[in-house]
Amino acid sequence: MDYFAYRDGELHADGVPASEIAREYGTPVYVYSGGAFADGLRALKAAFGGIPVRICYSVKAASNLTLLGIVSELGMGADIVSGGELFRALRAGIPAGNIVFSGVGKTAREMAEALDAGILMFNLESEGEMELLAKVAAEMGKVAPVSFRVNPDVDPHTHPYIATGLRESKFGIPHGEAPGLFARALGLPSLRVLGLDCHIGSQLTTTGPFADAVKVMANLLETLRAAGADIRYLDLGGGLGIRYKDEVPPTPSEYAHAVTGALAGFPGLAGLTLVIEPGRSVAGNASILLTRVLYLKRTPAKSFVIVDAAMNDLVRPSLYGAYHAIRPVRESAPDAPVSTVSVVGPVCESGDFLARDRELPVVAPCDLLAVFGAGAYGFTMSSNYNSRPRAAEILAEAGSARVVRLRETYEDLVRGEPI
Repeated sequence: MDYFAYRDGELHADGVPASEIAREYGTPVYVYSGGAFADGLRALKAAFGGIPVRICYSVKAASNLTLLGIVSELGMGADIVSGGELFRALRAGIPAGNIVFSGVGKTAREMAEALDAGILMFNLESEGEMELLAKVAAEMGKVAPVSFRVNPDVDPHTHPYIATGLRESKFGIPHGEAPGLFARALGLPSLRVLGLDCHIGSQLTTTGPFADAVKVMANLLETLRAAGADIRYLDLGGGLGIRYKDEVPPTPSEYAHAVTGALAGFPGLAGLTLVIEPGRSVAGNASILLTRVLYLKRTPAKSFVIVDAAMNDLVRPSLYGAYHAIRPVRESAPDAPVSTVSVVGPVCESGDFLARDRELPVVAPCDLLAVFGAGAYGFTMSSNYNSRPRAAEILAEAGSARVVRLRETYEDLVRGEPI
């Protein structure tokens, strides 16, 4: 189902006219489809059929409490990378026993908070992290459940900023060092080794790299089990891509088939539970960013559409050169005139743009535009640069809309700053 579609000439979000949302809540504004978000989670779970699998949604993609509440209601877990994300996941009702703690720079405080909560496991990424966690757990009189994130050195063929499984990446333990580190962990009484983990990157649009990584991890897992490690979980991370422009990413079923097909060659791994950490594939196309045209500006070199959303609201185009489809909220006629423009915001940076040299239907001041595919790493990466209050977040669901995060005020900008 297309939850962002034109009806009677106007874009609707999960049955709600986008213009009504903009009129009621202002712009720029993030609009999430509750139906699209929930369907994305359900589709991934269903794709694995009867295979034991835990879906742990990647909180960093879109961390609004209401979205995390949907994760909780569906009985799924969370993949977190900070103490703040742990706080959010627990506040939203996600059981601690369904939470996996990833990330290369966990602090002693964050480790203690997660141990107190009773999370499923820590994904460890270095020897130093292992030693610190063992120390923190021992001091607390606890045994920390751990998995080791191993770098399989598989090229995901994606943007270098989001490729995480290559040997030069900061993430994970080099494949050749893993057996020795596992052996050390097995000798530490305050650690309990439960799993093996990898995550090779984000926005993957073919299944080949997933299958390659699974085979590397399965071979390692067999070696570790033979050495006495009681590994119960194989965490394969996330990374499944979405369509921003003309990509044709794998479906959840195609992804699951690639993963299970790669594991089929390792019959000795029976009894494993897979852990999958979707983020972008669930949240990405479950949101749009609505923005209003402020001015049209023409120079001898270029034409600009200046809108009220900026790089502080959606940084991906400036940071990655990412493409986001942009369409008028009022549907254009097939023969409507088009022009080549750059869609830019008010931030005082030449890098503040949402689209460069893009063919768009001719627009006028006060027109509304929708930026698609904004759900993943949209609001979560937004900032107050140029002292701009962050946008409101709205949930549209089955024909109604409500605020799930208030628009920030000027007072919010200086909260916590004593004079």
